[in-house]
Amino acid sequence: MTASPATTSVDDTALGYRAGTADFRRVVASLFAAGVATFALLYSTQALLPELADQFGVSSATSTLSLSVTTVGLGIALLVAGPLSERVGRTRLIHLSLGAATVVAAACALAPTWHVLLLLRLLQGVVLAGLPAVATAYLREELHPSTHARAAGLYVGGTALGGMTGRLATGAVGEVAGWRWALGAAALLGLLCALVVRVALPESRHFQPTAVGPRALVPMARRALGDPALLALYAIGACAMGAFIAVFNGLGFRLAAAPFHLGLGAASLVFLVYPLGSIGSTVGGRVADRIGRRAVAPLGCLLAVAGVALTLPSSLPWMVAGIGLLTAGFFVVHGVASGWVPARAHAGGVATAQAASFYLFAYYVGSSVFGSVAGQAWSWSGWDGVVALSAALLGVAGGLTLLLRRTPALVG
Repeated sequence: MTASPATTSVDDTALGYRAGTADFRRVVASLFAAGVATFALLYSTQALLPELADQFGVSSATSTLSLSVTTVGLGIALLVAGPLSERVGRTRLIHLSLGAATVVAAACALAPTWHVLLLLRLLQGVVLAGLPAVATAYLREELHPSTHARAAGLYVGGTALGGMTGRLATGAVGEVAGWRWALGAAALLGLLCALVVRVALPESRHFQPTAVGPRALVPMARRALGDPALLALYAIGACAMGAFIAVFNGLGFRLAAAPFHLGLGAASLVFLVYPLGSIGSTVGGRVADRIGRRAVAPLGCLLAVAGVALTLPSSLPWMVAGIGLLTAGFFVVHGVASGWVPARAHAGGVATAQAASFYLFAYYVGSSVFGSVAGQAWSWSGWDGVVALSAALLGVAGGLTLLLRRTPALVG
């Protein structure tokens, strides 16, 4: 009579760590810290763009390469990191990624020339790819199915906090001590987070290594690129992220110029609106569960466009309000699109991991390409040029969301 409950408990535990257990808390804390480190290091130069332009004697457009080369390196490496994790394991790749990223971040602070800094930032993106490539796979494998959505939300919260923290910390330190100390502070934050992950992250229990060779990857990729709806979602991710990063790349130059004349530290405080992105993503997801992704995605684009338009007046309150709306709207679009990709892929018999990798690849390529174009837009037309670029990209994304409304669903 006593064996049955024990068996049930063992079987239930075998499904993964449940919420409320010590191991569940270790997993969530570790992935939260890893998300903070990854996105703090990824965006560590964004608040420093005006300082980098002055110190290295490069144009505003050229300074944005310090971020663009990192995101393009990350995007390309994502296509390799996912399959690589099937061989080397999830936790091993996470530890390798965070450790290497911290070393490269410290080297960035010591870069003797502009071109060396760019080379190191490119390498930074490559080594950072290990975490986003495997984080959701690790959570899905190691946690109980009833906790997946909650844990994924906390991981995304860590990435958002990391993006905000990296910008705030480097902006504040950069104003007081210069860009080298600012990047050093980001490296220190990455080191602390990497140590937390090293100590706390449980080893994989359910991972089964598999050999994924080129012959298997080619047909998987062909299927992931054969559905017009998936292609539209990849393009939405690229355009929406491009619009978002364009504004944030130009923001430092705008706030340093007349009539604001803000220093790096004061200008970086605008990034405090970033938590609105978490709210937008959460609320957008809940509304999408009720009325559908096809209805919510265009609304997110409209909200983002409205936010961009609000930044046109030379008024700091309007600027902050506009950036806040843009952030909320962007995360609505990104949250809906990134969740739509695996759902559409699964319904169409496409490997969800492969489709998700293509979405993230497009997302970061959009960040890299349009982030650099934003620097040119600022050089040519000032803030009006940046706003026009962002609005045009959001217009394309919005048009694609409307096109998807007429695309037949693969699920009922």
